[in-house]
Amino acid sequence: MKYINKKLTIEKVRIQDIAKKFGSPTYCYSYLQLKKNINNFKKNFKSFSPLICFAIKSNTNINLIREIKKFGLGADVVSMGELMMAVKAGISPKKIVFSGVGKTSDEISYAIEKKILLINAESESEIKEIDRIANFKKKKIQIGIRLNPNTDAKTLSQISTGKKENKFGVNERKFFELVDYCRNSKNIELKCLSVHIGSQILNYKPYEKMIKVVDRIINKINHKFEFIDLGGGMGISYEDNDKKLNYKKYSTIIKKFLKKHKSKIIFEPGRSIIGNAGILISKIIYIKENHKKNFVILDSAMNDLIRPALYGARHKTLPSTRRKKSSNQTYEVVGPICESTDKFITLKNFQELKEKDLIVMCDVGAYGMSLSSNYNIRLKPAEILIKGSKIKVIRKRQKYKDLM
Repeated sequence: MKYINKKLTIEKVRIQDIAKKFGSPTYCYSYLQLKKNINNFKKNFKSFSPLICFAIKSNTNINLIREIKKFGLGADVVSMGELMMAVKAGISPKKIVFSGVGKTSDEISYAIEKKILLINAESESEIKEIDRIANFKKKKIQIGIRLNPNTDAKTLSQISTGKKENKFGVNERKFFELVDYCRNSKNIELKCLSVHIGSQILNYKPYEKMIKVVDRIINKINHKFEFIDLGGGMGISYEDNDKKLNYKKYSTIIKKFLKKHKSKIIFEPGRSIIGNAGILISKIIYIKENHKKNFVILDSAMNDLIRPALYGARHKTLPSTRRKKSSNQTYEVVGPICESTDKFITLKNFQELKEKDLIVMCDVGAYGMSLSSNYNIRLKPAEILIKGSKIKVIRKRQKYKDLM
């Protein structure tokens, strides 16, 4: 995005023109940024050509998944619905991995029927259920076992997944037991060791610790893993002063690991692929004056973008039109939902804002629309994809008749 003649544009389209034609709130994605993210990810790890499985949970728009699929990516899914979406988008089942701690019997059966690459199991009970279903279907199923490496990703507690107190994966002792179980099963092929330590990681050192644990585990066990699934979690810069993950160092650590262990690496990125490709366009309904601050009330709410309410996340906020005049007011940007947590950001030393102005919240491509809801019986926003000067509606705005 950039300002041209004081008007904010995404690729070659003005934000004002988008809002005029499609209304607000509207999610808007840049194809060029999506393409750049995918190519950069591939470039950083090209020396060992990993299988890149896009984390569907980060953005579930089928049209975006189809675009991502064109770059050769697979899918990481965590529910039957996500698996159905990935298959419908045209992703090869041989590039799909199924993660998650609570797969039901129906979900496991569906994954087996679709002949996906891997079911990454996370407990003894799950492996036994896979074994039972596979035996009933008279099929041999490829699985991975998710190890909990007890590694702190140094990120938000709400998105940490690799510490011993988290619900994900199994500990070292149980991992060894389950490897033995799989060896003795006629219906299971243990193909993968899987790990995933969290999300929005901006430092390579937690990954380094994670890989040391994986290396130690493999050295203790006489089993050849065809795949090592290192999960995702690569972060993006939500604010100008955020540091960036050093992909070069992470790649070097993995290459050193692969000299000892000849396995295919799987990644499950989501945010790093789609996060900074999306924006949310909103209109100011009212500005409500207060003796300490002014409430800027948007037509967007926490049902449209829940990350600030859920995680305390901050999204860079920009005006659609630049003004020279700055305000000495403190603006608290909020939504119209009847919850005190329905607020997005507090702006100080910002330009003067007026009612009917458009503002843009940046970097909402991941866990924006996919976490949206109809709370307060509010309609979900439209989603559009920008390619240069071309605009494509990739999800229509909901209508009340759809809900009623």
